[in-house]
Amino acid sequence: MKLQTEQGEITISSEVFTNITGAAATNCYGVKGMAVRSKTDGLVHLLRRESMGKGVKITYNEDSSVSIELHIIVDNGVNLMAVSRSIMSEVRYIVHRTTGAEVRNVDVCIDSMVIG
Repeated sequence: MKLQTEQGEITISSEVFTNITGAAATNCYGVKGMAVRSKTDGLVHLLRRESMGKGVKITYNEDSSVSIELHIIVDNGVNLMAVSRSIMSEVRYIVHRTTGAEVRNVDVCIDSMVIG
């Protein structure tokens, strides 16, 4: 994504967006981590910190905004609506503050719950 500023043009890679987004989401209460669904067995797997960007999908819109889709695993017993709202708010704020990009929407997909 390219952002135009008064001093010039800034190019931000997709990897930067996915890392920022993944870190913001996993810092929210009740989130165990980012998830990815295996293509071979169809099971949901918890991602390690260094590969949590695989649980994030960034879509660049024509109006220079971004749309974000997150796949997460949450702790058992948490209020799913409250956790989802918290993630949406936190991700929108952190991504905008860090990159300057407008966030059109944040979709949270809860793929699994972890007991314990």
